[in-house]
This record gives sequence, structure tokens and C-alpha cells, in this order.
Amino acid sequence: MENNDLDFVLVPAGLLVMVAYHFWLLYQIRHNPTRTVVGMNAINRRFWVTSMMEDTQKTGVLAVQTLRNNIMASTLLASTAIMLSSLIAVLMTGGATGHNTNTTSTDHHWIGLTFGEGTKLRLTIKFFSILVCFLVSFLMNVQSIRYYSHASMLINVPYKKITNFTSHRLSAEYVASTVNLGSYFWSLGLRAFYFSFPLFLWLFGAIPMFVCTILLVFMLYFLDFTFDLGWVVDDSVSTDEETG
Repeated sequence: MENNDLDFVLVPAGLLVMVAYHFWLLYQIRHNPTRTVVGMNAINRRFWVTSMMEDTQKTGVLAVQTLRNNIMASTLLASTAIMLSSLIAVLMTGGATGHNTNTTSTDHHWIGLTFGEGTKLRLTIKFFSILVCFLVSFLMNVQSIRYYSHASMLINVPYKKITNFTSHRLSAEYVASTVNLGSYFWSLGLRAFYFSFPLFLWLFGAIPMFVCTILLVFMLYFLDFTFDLGWVVDDSVSTDEETG
């Protein structure tokens, strides 16, 4: 089988495996959140926000500092993503100023490729796919910064002491949802970075791309699912306390 045929077989197969895994992951997050890292972290963040808002005078600095660290992490990923996007764009447009003078007038040039030459068109598609990954990562991390910044103001509001607004009041549940949204967008931005690895290896052929996709799915499985919840309920301790 030729390399061109492998691109039409292995690349869609790798993408299908990746998409199927994430649909299954989404189903597990929705129906069995305690089995997934995303679900467990969302639950623990709600506990954290509730504890931070119990007494804002004592925990306000800690809460803001924690959210600031998350904002810095999102800013780092966003800056890296837009820098890599610019680099890929330069590589794609680098040939625009260096067209071959022997090319006939009937050829149509666009971003450094000649239509009709399958290899150059395919190479441009590969670079464009990587560029889309980094742009998506940039947008997701920008949204993460937005929600974290919003939550950093809300988390210090002494909502239990506010009695002026009887119909509409700030709740810890709303602040926790805002923090979770920031974390979800950060996870999506990081996942776009992960997805760029097989697309980058696609530049070297369909086989490296497919192998990287399979390995990436196995790696993500161990990162996405929990094998130790981190806390357990000891029934023997509670029984001893009741009998004592």
C-alpha cells in the first residue's frame, strides 16, 4: 500500500479512535463522575469554594492566591499556544514569497503551494491542522482566564452577611460553577496540546500518526480515570465511636 493510501486509511482511523474515546469519557463524566479525574476534581472544587466562602476574612487571601496560580497556568499555556500558532503560520506562508519562476501562469498559488500537486496540498493540510489545534488551545485558555478572574472577585463576597437582596443572592454553588468552568476550559486547552502530538507526527507519515494516537489514548486513560479516590470512609472507626 502506498503512502497516499495510508493517509486515507490510518489518519481517519486514528481520528475516529480519539473522538470515540472522548465521547466515552464525556459519558463517564456525566453518569459516573467519581470514576473520572474531571468529575472528582469538580466535586472537590465545590467543597473548596464552600469552605473558602465560609469566612472570607480568614481565607480570602488564600482563595485569591490559589485562583491567581490557576490564571498564571492558563496564561502560560495561552502564550505558548499563540506563539506556536504564529510559528506554524510563518512556516505555512514562507513559500509565498519564493514561488518558482518556471511555474506556468495557469497554476494558482495560495500559502506557498501549487494546486494540482498533491504532496504540497497534503503538507499544507497537515500544517493547518496543527495550527487549528494551537488556536483552539489559545481560545480555551483565554476563556479559562476569564472565568478564573471572575471567580476571584466572587469568592470574597460575604454572601451570608448580605441581606439587602432578598430575591437574588450570590451562592457558593454559583461561584463553584464558575471555578469549574474555568477548569473545564483549561482542560480543553491542555487537551488540544495533547492532540497536536499525533498531528505533528503526521508530517512524518500516517503510521507514526496512528501509533501516536493509540499511545496517546492509553496515556489519557490513566490520566482521566481514578484508581484511588484519595479518601475513604472507615466504617470500623465510626462503629467504635458509636459503641464508645
